[in-house]
Amino acid sequence: MQQAEEFDVLACDAPNDMKKEETGFANLKYLIVGILFGIVFVKAEIISWFRIQEMFRLQSFHMYGVIGSAVVVGMISVWLIKRFNIKTLSGETVEFHPKKFSRGQIYGGLLFGLGWAITGACPGPLFAQIGSGYVVVLVTLLSALAGTWTYGYLRDKLPH
Repeated sequence: MQQAEEFDVLACDAPNDMKKEETGFANLKYLIVGILFGIVFVKAEIISWFRIQEMFRLQSFHMYGVIGSAVVVGMISVWLIKRFNIKTLSGETVEFHPKKFSRGQIYGGLLFGLGWAITGACPGPLFAQIGSGYVVVLVTLLSALAGTWTYGYLRDKLPH
C-alpha cells in the first residue's frame, strides 16, 4: 500500500488512465508502429541535421510544414475522438485532462529548443537517427536521459 501512495506523489500531470494491463505480446503493436514511424522520419528527412539547421536559421519551410501538418493531424484526431467518443484498441474510453500553464514550461521549451538546435535531434527523430547509423547521436540520447533524470531529481525545487 505504501508503494501505491508513493506513486501518487510522483504521478505525472498527464496520467495514463488505462485500466487494462497489456501483455508483452500486445505491446508488439507499439514496436511495429515505432518502426514505421522511424521509416517515415527517415524518408521525410526529419532526421537530417541539415534540415533541422535550415529550420532554425529560417532558411526552409520543410520542417515547419512537417511540424504544422502534425499539429493539424493531432487537432483533427482529438476532435474526432471527442466528437465520436472513439475508444482505444482495448475498448477503453479516452480521457483528456485539462493542463494548467506554468512559467517553467517557457524555460523548459527554451532549453529544449536550444538543445535541438545544437544537436540537430529531438526525442522523436533521435532513435531514427541512431537506427540509421548516426551513432554519435548516442551522446545526445545519453544527455537527454541525464537531463530527464536531473529534472526528476530537482522537480520539487523548480518553478511550476
